[in-house]
Amino acid sequence: MAIRLTDPLRREYERLFETCDILPERHAEVERTVDRLLSHRDRYQAVTERRGVPWYFVALVHSMESGSSFNSHLHNGDPLTARTVQVPAGRPKRGKPPFTWEESAADAMALKRLDGDTDWSLAGTLYQLERYNGWGYRMYHPHVLSPYLWSFSTHYTSGRYVADGRWSDTAVSRQCGAAVVLRRMVERGLVDLADQPAATLYAEVAAEPAGSKVRQGPMVSRHRMRRSRSDAETEKARRLQRWLTSFPGIFLKADGIPGDRTSDAYRLVTGHYLPGDPRGE
Repeated sequence: MAIRLTDPLRREYERLFETCDILPERHAEVERTVDRLLSHRDRYQAVTERRGVPWYFVALVHSMESGSSFNSHLHNGDPLTARTVQVPAGRPKRGKPPFTWEESAADAMALKRLDGDTDWSLAGTLYQLERYNGWGYRMYHPHVLSPYLWSFSTHYTSGRYVADGRWSDTAVSRQCGAAVVLRRMVERGLVDLADQPAATLYAEVAAEPAGSKVRQGPMVSRHRMRRSRSDAETEKARRLQRWLTSFPGIFLKADGIPGDRTSDAYRLVTGHYLPGDPRGE
């Protein structure tokens, strides 16, 4: 059964992404995952050049399907020394093994009919990620949001397929969900989603020349802020960050530390940097 990206489904994806909070005990692991994917951006970009698929989508699938191993097919994690054995079997059909990771990854994208003309909006990206893994959760266990997307966030607690066709309500995914990693990438300004207007504005703020009245530069040392801020001030900053994130295209980590990205977001909404930001002086 095919699931179409309808307007209600699009709104569901957008709402879930906007309200996605990473579990506190998983923050460090999510950061390590983002850093690992970013370190291999050039290899993912090579697949983008072949197929037009955004590098971050390739990176997220790579993390989910093979633990970011460059010795495995992107299709399903089978070794590159032969054609795939698991579903989808016999890929790539052209060429002879052993395959390079890049040619296999391009074949995986082609098999899914993904290219530069695919809808790479926020909702479109989440739809393609869920489609890549399959619609089993949505069709047969709709009470559980797919851990392929939402594991390590407040949107997921338990329930997963422990093998093909074998379901467990109590099993818990130990893998960070792709949407959770994407959310952190967006928070860090690493990903430019086509339909999120603030992404372009962030780039414009960052590009302003040094020496101007709103020059790019650090606010207060983050380490010093952590030591000096009271609990009340930290909670106030968290509320501000959550409020800013309620605006379309703005995604911040509600960590209670109002650094440059929080100040940039505040400027996008109000026209001014946060009080105390030297860029606004």
